[in-house]
Amino acid sequence: MALPLFPRNANQPAAVLSGIMLALAAGAARLGYSRAEAWPYVVTAVLVVAGLLVPRSLMIADQWERAVVLRLGQLKGIRGPGYFWIVPFIDQITVRIDQRIHTSDFFAEQALTKDTVPVNVDAIVFWQVHDVEKAALEIADYSGAIARVSQTTLREVIGASVLTTLMSERRKLDDRLKDEIGRKIAEWGVSAISVEIRDVTIPAGLQNAMSMQAQAEREKAARLILGDAEKEVAQKFLEAAETYGKDPAALQLRAMNIIYETTKDRGATILIPTAMVDSLNPGGILGLVQAAGGKTS
Repeated sequence: MALPLFPRNANQPAAVLSGIMLALAAGAARLGYSRAEAWPYVVTAVLVVAGLLVPRSLMIADQWERAVVLRLGQLKGIRGPGYFWIVPFIDQITVRIDQRIHTSDFFAEQALTKDTVPVNVDAIVFWQVHDVEKAALEIADYSGAIARVSQTTLREVIGASVLTTLMSERRKLDDRLKDEIGRKIAEWGVSAISVEIRDVTIPAGLQNAMSMQAQAEREKAARLILGDAEKEVAQKFLEAAETYGKDPAALQLRAMNIIYETTKDRGATILIPTAMVDSLNPGGILGLVQAAGGKTS
């Protein structure tokens, strides 16, 4: 089986350098042919060999990449970023590990909570390779394994939580998922940076029941608040009645103030019964108080 001139992991600078060497080799061959000398052919052979080997020897890794180099099947080392050399046909780059932050979506459909409520949960995990050697040697497909481990862990957390916890304490669940997933994938040389639950969906019938329950609770709270307000108002009225009973002049002033407040803005004419007019003088007020059984000093 013939080997390609430029291998799969060759880079552009190595290809350019190889092309230059092959061009120089062609020029040296023409020089040897024209002068009938032997040394240009030696130079041509050296340049041809070097031009063919450079694409297989000079490698480059981007800033975020690390290359795993095996020599005759055994780990030689981790190379990158930048330029590095390998021995052609003896060393090989088996994988290039991207050390940037990656994301994996995972979800749980019809997972039962601790209180036996079926829910659909959609989440995302942010992860990063921190140990290139483990990621390359300990597991074949760490990206797919992270997604499956995350999904399994999500189902475990849902099964250990009640519905109210899923709906109201997402931040705590995010931290719990991060710790659980991070603990499982750490042996692969991967770190879980963060986990975020994006959506929690419950059945439509349960949504209606929860809405009715929330509405009933709000109505109950409103009625309790209204009752407390009525109680406070009644208490204030009772205190005011005791004050007016002890001081009839205060009752007269209050009555006159009510009439003034009623007429000052609208300028309306108010017809007051004679009995009420009589009650506005101290004598009338005193008589009303005594008739009601009050005591005066």
